Amino acid sequence: MLEPEIEQHLALAGVCQAAALVQQLARRGQTDKQAFEASLSSILVTDPETPQHVFGKLSNLEVGYQTLVGQLSDKSKTKDTELTRYIASILGLERKLSSKPAALNELAERISHVQRQLAHVDFDNAQIVAALASIYSDIVSPLAPRIQVAGNPDYLGQPLNQHKVRALLLAGVRAAVMWRQMGGKRRHILFRRKQILHSAKQALRFIN
Repeated sequence: MLEPEIEQHLALAGVCQAAALVQQLARRGQTDKQAFEASLSSILVTDPETPQHVFGKLSNLEVGYQTLVGQLSDKSKTKDTELTRYIASILGLERKLSSKPAALNELAERISHVQRQLAHVDFDNAQIVAALASIYSDIVSPLAPRIQVAGNPDYLGQPLNQHKVRALLLAGVRAAVMWRQMGGKRRHILFRRKQILHSAKQALRFIN
């Protein structure tokens, strides 16, 4: 069992992790494999027993917690405006999605279709990544202005990387949905910064 304070902000670390992985992919053409798989598989955990169950073991969120600490720290050199923009955009998309019951129903249907596909192919199959990417493109992305991902055009021009970016943005929105379900609000990032930062540092101590 996780401590309640860590559990409460677990999903926010999930949002931060998705944003950080999008940046890694756009800049370097590759991501942390464990974090990538944990973020994508979280989309398909639709009936978790506990919040932690969505991401598996706590170390699967290490990239997310490191990002969260960096973004909320007092040291301006650890803050990344590009990551701030991605995180804010993901949280904004979730707000739009939560007000559209038809889109939420379609999202649930499409995710259950991908869950059925997993009976026949492995999770890291390009077909699964492409299916998750198309869910994002068809249902979530049209709800708000397109998130502009900055990076190396050589990496961003590759179809598989484009699919990975969209699948990661879907994972970020899934984490944002979970954060809201657990009582999280955008204003908490500002007004409860110290509390969130403390719990993220605590989580990293547990991981390491």
